Amino acid sequence: MKELINSLKGDKGIWSFVVLLALISFMPVFSASANLVYVIGKGSTIGYLVKHLVHIFIGFTLIYFVHKVPYHYYKGLSKILLPIVALLLVYTFFQGTVIDGANASRWIKVPFVGVTFQTSALASIVLMVYVARYLAKIEGKEITFKSSFIELWIPVFIVLALILPANFSTTALIFSMICMLVFVGKYPLKYLGTVIGMGIFMLLFFVTFAKAFPKAMPNRVDTWISRIERFTSDEPSEDDYQIEKAKIAIATGKVYGLGPGKSVQKNFLPQSSSDFIFAIIVEEYGLLGGIGVLFLYLMLFFRFLVSAHKAKTLFGKLLIVGLGFPIIFQALINMGVAVELLPVTGQTLPLISSGGSSIWMTCVAVGIILSVTKKDEEVEQERLEKEEREAALQRMIDKHMEEEAEDTETSAAYSIEDGTKNPMHAVMGKP
Repeated sequence: MKELINSLKGDKGIWSFVVLLALISFMPVFSASANLVYVIGKGSTIGYLVKHLVHIFIGFTLIYFVHKVPYHYYKGLSKILLPIVALLLVYTFFQGTVIDGANASRWIKVPFVGVTFQTSALASIVLMVYVARYLAKIEGKEITFKSSFIELWIPVFIVLALILPANFSTTALIFSMICMLVFVGKYPLKYLGTVIGMGIFMLLFFVTFAKAFPKAMPNRVDTWISRIERFTSDEPSEDDYQIEKAKIAIATGKVYGLGPGKSVQKNFLPQSSSDFIFAIIVEEYGLLGGIGVLFLYLMLFFRFLVSAHKAKTLFGKLLIVGLGFPIIFQALINMGVAVELLPVTGQTLPLISSGGSSIWMTCVAVGIILSVTKKDEEVEQERLEKEEREAALQRMIDKHMEEEAEDTETSAAYSIEDGTKNPMHAVMGKP
């Protein structure tokens, strides 16, 4: 175990907060899984806990191996994976709408393994790395809108268009994070404004087309529109039921909470172990528990900021911003939904909510970030070692010079040579 811990490289603060969030997740997931057992009618809370443990273990295994890879390798890897991700999204788009009787417009089922995987989560990471690669490549160069649109924005819009029909909230989050990333990467603002305008126009066109031809392709446009309408109106709805149960859970928790495993609303709140797990945390651990979770995410955000500032290359800085900030914003969105600041979106609480692909992709993003910080640590360590070697060499030289000086003084004191004018003085003992 000691050797394993010593082999972990990168920012220790990021490691610490990620581990703490993962450890915190076990009790709420274990408690909220009682709802799944009750609704589905099979399995047990221990079984769901073990499943979550396996997901976390796989996630940290991914962090370990991903952070060992030099981060500049991901430049070429993003170009290779982008068309593969596009094909996976096309397959997800046409593979059907249900898996085992449930809505599966966002997932694919891995053959022979039986594990469902959300392709948009992988697409988000690949897109962010691809955009960071492009921005690092054009650093200090004059670019035209045409060249950047062909090389940067066409791949981005293709991937987002494949995600959009089934998952509007994820598409909006990815697009906003990409816009933030290109802004940080000093992409020309006039070009960015044009791109945002084009994105809004294409979204409106898609919504209009989907409303006019609802059977032309599978989409959830009506779901998005109805959620926004329900959020802004006072009419009762299914989303209102979820929000009301979440608010009851939060109000019941008060300051100190009901205690671990004592949540009542977990038996009535749909998605209590994923989308609304924050409400269960506040119910069982109170306002202090909710603020504690928020504090950990904010501290993780602070470490991302520090690491991005310390990064030696623009590509490294953009990787941390593009992969780290979405984790924090997704967490804030999840919490905002639970307290009815935002409409229901289906975004999980990173590293805490149950689920396989969401945990794994978050861990891959963290692993890449740690790879950047590891490289910076290695560069700093090499610099310190070089300074230590130079200082040690200088001490050896100074010591050698001192020894030579002492030898010279000693030989002068015991010299048999007579420097006087009268050679008899040395025999007679006269000066």
